[in-house]
Amino acid sequence: MAKEEAILEATGLTKEFKGFVAVKNVNLCVRRHTIHALIGPNGAGKTTCFNLLTHFLTPTSGRIRFNGREITGNSPATIARMGLVRSFQISAVFPHLTVRENVRVALQRKLRNSFHFWRSGRVLNSLDARALELVEAVGLGAMAELPAVELPYGRKRALEIATTLALDPEMMLLDEPMAGLGHEDIQRITALIRSVAQNRTVLMVEHNMSVVADLSNTITVLARGEVLAEGPYEAVSKNPQVVEAYVGTGHA
Repeated sequence: MAKEEAILEATGLTKEFKGFVAVKNVNLCVRRHTIHALIGPNGAGKTTCFNLLTHFLTPTSGRIRFNGREITGNSPATIARMGLVRSFQISAVFPHLTVRENVRVALQRKLRNSFHFWRSGRVLNSLDARALELVEAVGLGAMAELPAVELPYGRKRALEIATTLALDPEMMLLDEPMAGLGHEDIQRITALIRSVAQNRTVLMVEHNMSVVADLSNTITVLARGEVLAEGPYEAVSKNPQVVEAYVGTGHA
């Protein structure tokens, strides 16, 4: 694979909580149009790192650049509008709306005018065609008119990805997309991630190593808040430090 330019870069990313250093001097470079996995044992700092990149947490120190622009200090909403969207931050938060309506609400947010929610049915119906396209794209076409609350757990994950895609992100951050899924749903969501990654960049935190091996171009391993190793799965999985870090965690 040809080396492509970086779309997301973190330099010296550090987060302290009252003397405890959760993330320490992390340098991360995600190349455009790749799937990059962030892995590590429990307590390694993966989710904290995700929260820093999308500014749900403010770094104690360090800098973050997206598409060559400094985004350190921007709000999560501003960063999302730039095209860096954390999946499940725009979740299926309306359980009694249908699948289609949930995606339509996300499309309204993309218009940056939440007041569309209160406007005429004509305005909302104009978004229905795109909403149904996205619903079909994630394999939920047959469930478009079901209330979100009635979806099986794995299909709710697909809906969450659809609502994220409604924001037309250039880069998606997926936080443990396979958590709680059975084998069939894991296969379905793996295929979905591979599909949506064809024309965008994906950074994901994931515990399922078979999924990581299957999907990822590059893997960054965190341990105790620091980068332990980075590279393709074949190299990282044989790294003695990585093997040692995973011993006894049940994730090796």
